Amino acid sequence: MNNIVANLLLNLTSSARFEGSLNMDLNEIIMNLVPFPQLHYLMSSLTPLYTLADVNIPPRRLDQMFSDAFSKDHQLIRANPKHSLYLACALMVRGNVQISDLRRNIERLKPSLRFVSWNQEGWKTSLCSVPPVGHSHSLLALANNTCVKPTFMELRERFMRLYKKKAHLHHYLQIEGMEDSCFTEAVSSLSALIQEYSQLDATQSMPVEDLPRLSVAV
Repeated sequence: MNNIVANLLLNLTSSARFEGSLNMDLNEIIMNLVPFPQLHYLMSSLTPLYTLADVNIPPRRLDQMFSDAFSKDHQLIRANPKHSLYLACALMVRGNVQISDLRRNIERLKPSLRFVSWNQEGWKTSLCSVPPVGHSHSLLALANNTCVKPTFMELRERFMRLYKKKAHLHHYLQIEGMEDSCFTEAVSSLSALIQEYSQLDATQSMPVEDLPRLSVAV
């Protein structure tokens, strides 16, 4: 697990450490992937995805690498982004990859991905010419996607099971400044976040009415 996290950070900071034809500043991630301040939780996927035990895995074809980045098996949390709604997505590529390869694969994958209606072109890309050690190319995808909602729902459920039993609560209440209201406010904030994601999903599923065209009187 530590090796996977290290590889994620190496890919995330590659534009700051190496030259490339399309670099991305870390500040651009927030600017382009977070349309609402509260919805700032990004999912990450990495391909090739490997540990030190299987570092010698065979290389993936370029197009397959892009497809893998959107499959549930390559997400670093338990989620399936293709079944949910994208707010925005960033692709950070390393290695012998051309800008035309990036554009071609984005166009190829677009029909299978659901983006919010007000951000259909919500893509951010970077291209670093230096590949990772032992591989010809790699891809880190960062996505603002509503499929993170079940993770927060599970977190709330696990918290409530403990909170109803007052389990371990006394350890925290012994600390100066900590009150029982801190816990209720935290779970209320989490519930509000879950509701935000639910509203986005519900809005996208509603049919959009065709507005009547203006007619010009002659």
